[in-house]
Amino acid sequence: MSRPFVLFTSLVLCALFVLPASGWAETRAIDDVRTTVDEVLTVLRDKAAPTEQRREKIRGLVRGRFDFALMARSTLGRQWKNASKQEQDTFIELYSKLLEATYIGRIEAYTDEKVTYGDEKTKGDKALVETSIVTSSVTIPIDYKLVQNVTEWKVYDVVIEGVSLIRNFRSSYGSIVEKEGFSGLFARMESKVKELEQ
Repeated sequence: MSRPFVLFTSLVLCALFVLPASGWAETRAIDDVRTTVDEVLTVLRDKAAPTEQRREKIRGLVRGRFDFALMARSTLGRQWKNASKQEQDTFIELYSKLLEATYIGRIEAYTDEKVTYGDEKTKGDKALVETSIVTSSVTIPIDYKLVQNVTEWKVYDVVIEGVSLIRNFRSSYGSIVEKEGFSGLFARMESKVKELEQ
């Protein structure tokens, strides 16, 4: 995996973190993404702030704007229906922690690459916002998929260079559940979270 890709899976997610409540104005989602990126970059550039303080601010943004429950259901796919309520709740909790830890680790590697904005497309209660991360050697396309609930936009998938985050996790997690059951999947997820939080 290339260093620019790893660095900016992070920033990819930054744009998703704070999408405020809005109606279906034609360019509202893309305007919100632009505002959010600026706010997140401000946090990242504050090198005087303690590391844990910056991380906690980013965690707050993630928890507030990602629909982890929807992402968890989509990631498990057909396996979701096979899980008990307790297993579903455990998966959502671990999945949330894993995404938070992964993204925070990558965001902290931010090195001032440029973010550019493409189109915004809406259909019903869904929106797609296109952006790109521009480095000195490569341009990385990022698509943000959002759904509007009663009061706000929520992120439910990210597509990086044509690869859906949900589909990527679904493929690996589904295989683990089939071979090791949910207990095996949870053990792997817990181990990964601990590794990322060190």
